[in-house]
Amino acid sequence: MLVRYTRNNTNKKLSKALIYTATEHSIDPRKVDSEAIRIISGLHNAGYEAYIVGGAVRDLLIGKTPKDFDIATSAEPARIRKIFKNSRLIGKRFRLVHIFYGSKIYEVSTFRSIEEGSVGNTFGTIDEDVRRRDFTLNALYYDPIKNIIVDYVGGVEDIRKKQLHPIINLSHIFAEDPVRMLRAVKYATITGAAIPLLLRCRIHRDAPLIEYTSPSRLTEEISKILMSGHAAEILKMLLHYRLFLYLQPSAFSFIEDSPHFSEHYFASMEELDGLIAEHKIQRQGQALVYLIRDFLQLITDWEEEPRAVYKAVYAECRHFVLPMNPQRTELEYAVKYCLRKGGLDIRLTGTAKTKEAPKRRPRGAIRQNTPAKQGGRVSGKRKTASSLTEAKR
Repeated sequence: MLVRYTRNNTNKKLSKALIYTATEHSIDPRKVDSEAIRIISGLHNAGYEAYIVGGAVRDLLIGKTPKDFDIATSAEPARIRKIFKNSRLIGKRFRLVHIFYGSKIYEVSTFRSIEEGSVGNTFGTIDEDVRRRDFTLNALYYDPIKNIIVDYVGGVEDIRKKQLHPIINLSHIFAEDPVRMLRAVKYATITGAAIPLLLRCRIHRDAPLIEYTSPSRLTEEISKILMSGHAAEILKMLLHYRLFLYLQPSAFSFIEDSPHFSEHYFASMEELDGLIAEHKIQRQGQALVYLIRDFLQLITDWEEEPRAVYKAVYAECRHFVLPMNPQRTELEYAVKYCLRKGGLDIRLTGTAKTKEAPKRRPRGAIRQNTPAKQGGRVSGKRKTASSLTEAKR
């Protein structure tokens, strides 16, 4: 194993990172995206450091094929933009670069400094950048050209031992960014890692901070969970840590009030995970079907005029998924799909072709002993689910 060294103030040589070679990390090069390699090669040729980072390296180490390949580099955004004409700058406080190859988007970020803590927006070095990352298993740098992993924090061993260790001090890791709690649960579930006692206690204590996270960031995290292939397990763990209360408050209310609803809700998530594993979910709207369909079954009056039902049900489903704020076209697709499966003549627009459509839930399958018994169903005229929920509270 190679070692990367630095020197202290007295010129003493100190180890600062381990370098894992191909025989030591055993990453399958066939699982590495060719366009990501092209981007890194282009940055190397221009004289800059560049690595695949984050979840992609973690997935490669556990034998999975990553869905996304994020890249970190010493090149600043304006320079990256000049090297890659098929790119654009995004962000206001900290500029990132999106590089486009067909329908694929690759996010390239410049190494960040720790001068302003782990959420600052100034450029830095790779030595600083690693200290800003949340957990050791998510703080590895992979160079696919040299086929090496640079590990500053013992992340490779933590992945192999299935351990989840934070890099940032527990006193402010979640105060600086509450979304890290969701990621901790997600990473632990996906890798089978245990969450240490002190970290578990901190999550329980800081869970209410999620309420102050922007809807856009929560939307991104929920979308990642739904598309992870582990949604059922992750959501159950979020429920255990009371994080689900802030992530999906309406669903939390129904799950708490009705074991029958809870059973069907998590069965839907397991069905979604199976379809993800078979690569049969091609758009967000298809995943949203499994998030809303049990709720939709409770609130829909199937005998009313279809257009009035759709309008009312869409509004209620929009409220049900809050604070998630999916694109309107994706939620419309999910609502229309569920209504069509229930027998209403609702046209789908922008429908993606899939190998297997979601299965139709029989009418009345979850109506017995559910919150619907305490209120009305949605039509163009009748009581809505939001009023049903308020009445129950």
